[in-house]
Amino acid sequence: MTNKKTLILAQMLIALMMAGLMTGIFGFLHLGPSPAFFAEWGKSFLMAFPIAFTLSLGVGPLAFRLARLMTRQ
Repeated sequence: MTNKKTLILAQMLIALMMAGLMTGIFGFLHLGPSPAFFAEWGKSFLMAFPIAFTLSLGVGPLAFRLARLMTRQ
């Protein structure tokens, strides 16, 4: 079993990476390679990361429970 500190840190890192990748990908698809892309990406990321982290605190435990149920032999 993973300790609470490691689990929270992992959720923070996952939220950080997912928020950065998702806002980056969709921002690039919308604006293309332009100076506006970087400005918008930064703003979008700053909004997305806290939301993603907060949601991961609720969704993470649910996902782990569902995965354990689905992989029981």
